[in-house]
Amino acid sequence: MTKIKICGIKTVKDALAAMEAGADYLGFNFYPKSVRFIEKETCAEITSVLKREHPQIKLVGVFVNSPVDEVKNILETCHLDLAQLHGDETPELLESFSGKAFKAIRSSEFHRYHRLSVRNDAPALLVDAAVKGVYGGSGVTADWSAAAELAKKYPLLLAGGLTPENVADAVRQVKPWGVDVASGVESAAGEKDASKMKAFVKEVKRAEIRD
Repeated sequence: MTKIKICGIKTVKDALAAMEAGADYLGFNFYPKSVRFIEKETCAEITSVLKREHPQIKLVGVFVNSPVDEVKNILETCHLDLAQLHGDETPELLESFSGKAFKAIRSSEFHRYHRLSVRNDAPALLVDAAVKGVYGGSGVTADWSAAAELAKKYPLLLAGGLTPENVADAVRQVKPWGVDVASGVESAAGEKDASKMKAFVKEVKRAEIRD
């Protein structure tokens, strides 16, 4: 079963709508330059509701070049399960999280990450599109052929320009551990669209049935 992560959640309403649509993982963006940026206190309020009503949901914090202590503080304060390191973090920094973090990479960077921790409930890495100066949420698709090769070796979370219209093809071609969507299920920047989230999940399931 392909895992589904809906990223860039900013409100309780969007979080619950994502849950209702069928998301397995929810992502919260702590990169201040992102349109999906969320304050730590706001995130903590949302996640306290989620953990109470949907204890099975996995919650992920997205960070770009943040200090390790800051990331660990936010993980604890907001009851997050995993950290997604989406900047220029080193493999050594990744290892300092003892399996509670995974790295977002462009396919050209993969040679730097040859020692990856593998868990059943987390991806080993996330593959995103390479867009100069942009750390995720660009709406540009990743290199699916390169991602497919990586997906044979590691639990891979595929991101980059996924939408209800193309995610079924992505799942069939890449066979990823999971898929990650932000802008592809929004009605406006940072605002999730309940019908698009439902359509996205439906298309992932459809791809699995046809496969």
